[in-house]
Amino acid sequence: MPSTLQPLASLAPGDKVTVAEINLPPESRPRLMELGLVPGTSVELVRFAPLGDPVEIRVRGYHLTLRKHEAEQILVRVDQQG
Repeated sequence: MPSTLQPLASLAPGDKVTVAEINLPPESRPRLMELGLVPGTSVELVRFAPLGDPVEIRVRGYHLTLRKHEAEQILVRVDQQG
C-alpha cells in the first residue's frame, strides 16, 4: 500500500522518513542537494527549536538545521517499521 506524502515540518521528533520531493524554488535546491538532501535520502527529525523554527534533522550521519518554511516544502514518505 503506497504511503501518502507529508511535509517534513509536520513530523514528530524521532520520526524516520524518506525524502520524496523537494518543492523549493530552483535557487534553493542546489544548496540542499550539496548537503546530501535529495529524493530517496533517509532522514530523521531530531527536534524543533523552542518556538518551532528552525527544524533539526539527521541526514547522512550529521545534523542539519532548516527553516520551518523550507521544511514545509520538503515532502517525505514515512518509513514503515516493524
